[in-house]
Amino acid sequence: MNCLFLYNPSSGKGKIAKKAEYIRKRLQKTFERVEVAATTSAEDLEARVREGAEQFDVILFSGGDGTFNHVLQGVGTHEVLLGYIPGGTTNDVARSLGIPRSVKGALRVIEQGCSRRLDCMRVNDRYAMYIAAAGAFTRATYATPQNVKKKLGILAYAFECLKTVMNFKVFPLRINCDGETVETSAVLALVLNGRSVASFPINRSGSMCDGQLELAVIRQAERPGFFRRIGAYFSLASLFLFGVKIKKKDILYLHGRHITIGTDNGVVWDLDGEEGMRGDIAVEVLPRRMRMFVPQNKKI
Repeated sequence: MNCLFLYNPSSGKGKIAKKAEYIRKRLQKTFERVEVAATTSAEDLEARVREGAEQFDVILFSGGDGTFNHVLQGVGTHEVLLGYIPGGTTNDVARSLGIPRSVKGALRVIEQGCSRRLDCMRVNDRYAMYIAAAGAFTRATYATPQNVKKKLGILAYAFECLKTVMNFKVFPLRINCDGETVETSAVLALVLNGRSVASFPINRSGSMCDGQLELAVIRQAERPGFFRRIGAYFSLASLFLFGVKIKKKDILYLHGRHITIGTDNGVVWDLDGEEGMRGDIAVEVLPRRMRMFVPQNKKI
């Protein structure tokens, strides 16, 4: 089998760039042909993946969740085996799949050769692997400067989030989940295909190969007073600490295969940590669309 390895030299703290030659030598023990390339931008990554999917049996890549998202756009409908070496700040996809976040551990998964077919999501005309999110704190994943992420790691997101303290924007939602309709206003909406969000296992019973999506919404009054604003913080903490299935009046939980959400045009959706579209979205699960190396004997 021939293998293309792509990496984002800016992801995380740049550790993958320092270990690129080590990774090459390890891969050459497993694959007949190995080509390694550093990508220069999201557009460059997508183009290289698109071209590589027609020339290589396996595409391996390293970076954060945003890098994973761009790989999905490049793969599209091509049939190619993927392998992932986490190199980002939170690595939620790796956490959801049980892929070790060390280079040696991730390479071991690839060398063992166990692969599974995984679900992903189509959000309007784009793909996403584990989340489509809008509202409180979601901007931090794509607004935090890369140089700050390198210096502070996951703490960089916390500092970015502090800028919005007590300033959660309330937005309307018109939800249809497999025929069930709900109208509400909210400060946070999460459509999930993975288990981990911001390194918290908030969707513990979720799976990337069950053909289902989970939706969690933190409701809020359209014009909240001080105590309702405080209540939103408690609901947010409860969601991240206890998970999407917590029984709380202000937290809506639904699951299904097709989810449409109508909202204001100013609402920005985060797709796997990357800035996505604005306004209305239509989300559907694409069962077993991606084939990927995963750990043996791990629930995914």
